[in-house]
Amino acid sequence: MSELFSLKGRLALVTGSGQGIGFALAKGLAEHGAIVVVNGRSADKVEKAVASLRGKGLKVEGSVFDVVDAAAVEAEVARIEKEIGPIDIVVNNAGMQFRKSLEEFPDDKWQAMLQTNVTGVFNVGKAAAKRMIPRRRGKIINIGSVMSELARTTIAPYTATKGAVRNLTRGMCADWAKHGLQVNAIAPGFFRTELNTALFEDPEFNAWLEKRTPTARWGEVEELVGAAVFLASDASSFVNGHTLYVDGGLTTSV
Repeated sequence: MSELFSLKGRLALVTGSGQGIGFALAKGLAEHGAIVVVNGRSADKVEKAVASLRGKGLKVEGSVFDVVDAAAVEAEVARIEKEIGPIDIVVNNAGMQFRKSLEEFPDDKWQAMLQTNVTGVFNVGKAAAKRMIPRRRGKIINIGSVMSELARTTIAPYTATKGAVRNLTRGMCADWAKHGLQVNAIAPGFFRTELNTALFEDPEFNAWLEKRTPTARWGEVEELVGAAVFLASDASSFVNGHTLYVDGGLTTSV
């Protein structure tokens, strides 16, 4: 049964994996046998992440590019395939957040969020899929959010982008499943990450979250690894176009 979840010998590219959820997923996939390519815009963060994971005896490489730059994505995916090997798994994790009431939301932040959270998923997914299709195999895992389904004040643009990721996941499945690809999404609830620092440092928000979530707590990033391994492995061979909510029950109750 362990072979069902094994990622031994498979190459995984995890975008935005220098910290937070991306780093946890990169570590988890590597611990289950994958060779992982750590990605980020900052060479310093990528180098530190690679050094940290290699220090744990894991097989990792680094790749510095910005997911919003289609030409850079294409060039780097081509390099990875040539120098490291065929990409078997993509985790589209790179994302950003900015909080402001909608009527005061800055135009430049709106555009930046669309580019990072939606166009980045399109760019990396497309570059990888073009190479996966001839091989008739490949796993693409997009990172959505409970905000793919819900909304909160001050983050309307973020909810729009994560809703788009959910439907882009379905669209990728509709186009690419016939070529042997599987495209699914993980939708995390509230996790203690750098993007959520302002929230978990707010006592009022913490009290609200504990009351609102059936499990009455924040998630820990390590709790996302099982979902990623499942969707990246043979265990999910007939799962396609699905969004898996890992949210402590937040989206199931009112």
